[in-house]
Amino acid sequence: MSPKNLIASTILKTKSENSEVTLERMPLSFRVILIEPLYSGNVGSVARVMKNFGFPELVLVSPCELDVKARVMAVHAYDIIENARIEFSLRDAVMGSNIVVGMTGNPGKTDNKHMRLPALAPGRLKEKLTGAGGIISLVFGKEDHGLSNDDLEMCDVIVNIPTSPEYPSMNLSHAVSVVLYELSDTRGGTTYLADHFDLDLLYEHIDEVLNDIEYKEHKENKTKLMLRRILGRAELTGREVQTLRGVLRRIQWKLNK
Repeated sequence: MSPKNLIASTILKTKSENSEVTLERMPLSFRVILIEPLYSGNVGSVARVMKNFGFPELVLVSPCELDVKARVMAVHAYDIIENARIEFSLRDAVMGSNIVVGMTGNPGKTDNKHMRLPALAPGRLKEKLTGAGGIISLVFGKEDHGLSNDDLEMCDVIVNIPTSPEYPSMNLSHAVSVVLYELSDTRGGTTYLADHFDLDLLYEHIDEVLNDIEYKEHKENKTKLMLRRILGRAELTGREVQTLRGVLRRIQWKLNK
């Protein structure tokens, strides 16, 4: 665990029959990431919503110019924009995350690649994260097109806000407000999720094994993505990731023997 998490963590105490068991409560924190926001005013509105629900960390990926409209719409939350981190790629924006959650307005299939399946409602996401510890990145796409397929491939979990089929598209800040409202009272627990860097190493290891077993090339990309979705929803701990990699190494050893 990082020094930051050690400092931030609290202690839970439970009684056993003759002794006291001390459990470390892991902090759960959220990072809001906006991918290439088009309108300065929308960034300001998102900052205001974040302040409303107590979410201070904002990351902007290749944003538009943040002019006076951002300040006007943020009202008393402009400090969130001033403290926002600017990045030029989603990969850099999610660095250090334990789970990357992508928001989509279209939970259906895309080009038969199952990019957007399955999608959780915000309330279901809260249920899955309750009791966990780590940094959760909440990724929102551009106002006009949402997240690209490349963006979605980097997400461990996909979330969709159920809306009327007559008009499913939501304003960016409205979508952010719904998600943050649901997550605002989510509590951490005693299970610390694996770092996203370790998950990436696991995914790369899976790719190696698929190559080793000469997995059918025309199915490879879809299978890799589906496995990533399954493992992303599993909320793996660091130890579980290492155990899975140990199994993969054993498979590779047997194949090469």
